[in-house]
Amino acid sequence: MRLLVRTITAWLAAAVLLLAPMARAVAQDADSTRKAGLDIYGFAMADAIYDTGINPQWLDGARPTKLPAFENEFGKSGQFFFGVRQTRFGVSAHAPSKLGEARAVFDFDLYGTGGDAGQTTIRLRHAYAELGQFLMGQAESPFMDLDIFPNSLDYWGPNGMVFFRNVQFRWTPMQGKNTLQFALERPGASGDQGIYADRVELTDVVARFPVPDFSASYKSGGHGWGYVRLAGILRYMKWDDLGNEAFDLAGDDVGWGLNLSSNIRTDSKGTLRLEVIYGEGVENYMNDAPVDIGIQNNFTDPVTPIVGKAVPVLGLVAFYDRNWNEKWSSTIGWSMVNIDNTDGQAPSAYHQGQYALVNLLFYPIPGMMFGPEVQYIHRTNFSDGWDTGGFRLQVSGKYNFKATIGGK
Repeated sequence: MRLLVRTITAWLAAAVLLLAPMARAVAQDADSTRKAGLDIYGFAMADAIYDTGINPQWLDGARPTKLPAFENEFGKSGQFFFGVRQTRFGVSAHAPSKLGEARAVFDFDLYGTGGDAGQTTIRLRHAYAELGQFLMGQAESPFMDLDIFPNSLDYWGPNGMVFFRNVQFRWTPMQGKNTLQFALERPGASGDQGIYADRVELTDVVARFPVPDFSASYKSGGHGWGYVRLAGILRYMKWDDLGNEAFDLAGDDVGWGLNLSSNIRTDSKGTLRLEVIYGEGVENYMNDAPVDIGIQNNFTDPVTPIVGKAVPVLGLVAFYDRNWNEKWSSTIGWSMVNIDNTDGQAPSAYHQGQYALVNLLFYPIPGMMFGPEVQYIHRTNFSDGWDTGGFRLQVSGKYNFKATIGGK
């Protein structure tokens, strides 16, 4: 815990030292009627969760991909968890200039992923600088619509939505009610060697990404009923066979995806959040999906008996948020991911995930929230007949804070 506190303190000090001079420097060329400022923001949040069978490292995230792929993979079901990993802290410097609004954002939460999965440790969310129409750094991909995320307690969110913060160079030539964005993004993908994973020949196959991913989006807003948004992505993936075996397993493929989303206001207190996404080889942009590249059998070719193939994916999201009054709100909804598995993937490979929840949240004072949420997640395997799932109960409390140093 002491190491965590020291690390957070060091990151915070570094962020303030970096962002505050940026705000002052840009402000020198700014309109004298406006001022630069520094926002400090975040929230403290605690979760109590009872789960019926997910991987113990992911107890505080309702992720169908983390359900067992076979009986008792993670032991017997039924576990209780307390955690504070959703807690968030950030700083944002902002200043007007002759070239447009300048911003620099740095924030993190405590939700360990990757090698830190299951740990309470710093996880970077945003780290970017923005000037007018241009942004560079880690931020939400244009392929993603953040406004689809419902007012829920679950940290991870609907599995069928696109959700990926990526390092990028982004241009937004249209801003406001109607928004147009283009971005070159850090490439990356994942592969599933399937039933051939133990073959020696595959140990010499290495992924390579020669060009950035390209994404774009257009949002039509300003309507009384809400907005509609269309986004797309295009990516090129290669894998090289560096071995000396008789087989040649090198190859490449193009990944692509289209994402149509909308917020529809049913009245002054309710909002529908809808999304449908379809593509091939874009699973790593999804909120909770498996691999981008799968194995396809090609037995008619003695030199290349198997080939890599971008795996098709379909994602659906349908949620409804309702503010009953100033003190109470509810959310109910469902989401799904469906994978069109390749014939070389293992029978236990992930095929379909279902996600649903309902909650009732109470706001005793401004900035504070407390309440229960019931979640349901389900996993279906590719071809071995296995499926599993269950309900989860989460009770959370959160308090938001924000302070501004300087002007807005």
